Amino acid sequence: MTYKVAALYQFAALPDYEALRAPLFEICEALGIRGTLLLAPEGINGTVAGTDEAIDALIEALTTGPLFDGRLGDLELKFSTAVEMPFKRLKVRPKKEIVTLAQPQVDPTRQVGTYVAAEDWNALIRDPDVIVVDTRNRFEVKMGTFEGALDPETRKFSQFPDFVSRSLDPATNKKVAMFCTGGIRCEKASSYLLSQGFAEVFHLKGGILKYLETIPPEESLWQGECFVFDERVALGHGLEERAKTTKRSEDDAA
Repeated sequence: MTYKVAALYQFAALPDYEALRAPLFEICEALGIRGTLLLAPEGINGTVAGTDEAIDALIEALTTGPLFDGRLGDLELKFSTAVEMPFKRLKVRPKKEIVTLAQPQVDPTRQVGTYVAAEDWNALIRDPDVIVVDTRNRFEVKMGTFEGALDPETRKFSQFPDFVSRSLDPATNKKVAMFCTGGIRCEKASSYLLSQGFAEVFHLKGGILKYLETIPPEESLWQGECFVFDERVALGHGLEERAKTTKRSEDDAA
């Protein structure tokens, strides 16, 4: 049996996020879905797996069902497959943030960088005037990254502002292009850079996963493998499952 895996997120106002937890858990449980979904005042984030029919039903419930009342109509989605169920159980958790940056002034629903489609990414990062930044943690970067990308050497995403203050300058770094696994960290990172006075900030729409899904290996500037947050551990071009034994350190948190 092959399982369908959905990586999803959307920044959207969910002031009732705590009340949404129980009914969302019930929907997933009834569909036999496993994985993790995070709910916060700023939106939803997670990766889940199930049968094709179950995942399709969940996406329909999220985007058009009465529980979210149309608030998740722009859900960012990436699909892949797994030969075995990649999650041990189902978790639906309320959180302060769906991805932790700890910068309350950052709001991707109000201000965000310029989205760059996977098809246009190579041309952008080949521009000598563009500085390319990998917003992921050091463990993920070691497994794979884009050619010429700057590694912030962070253990967790909340350290990203410290990296910016040490290594980037809006006066000299006129164009900054960023990427992450599925796009969510770049939403916040680009919003943060704009709040710090950076003029031109770009980020890869759909993240590395969309790039690997879209760009053929012979045209790719990606080097290595992409870490994913489930039992598959890593994916390659075409979102092909890779056999890996490497495990992430507890210190290397997203």
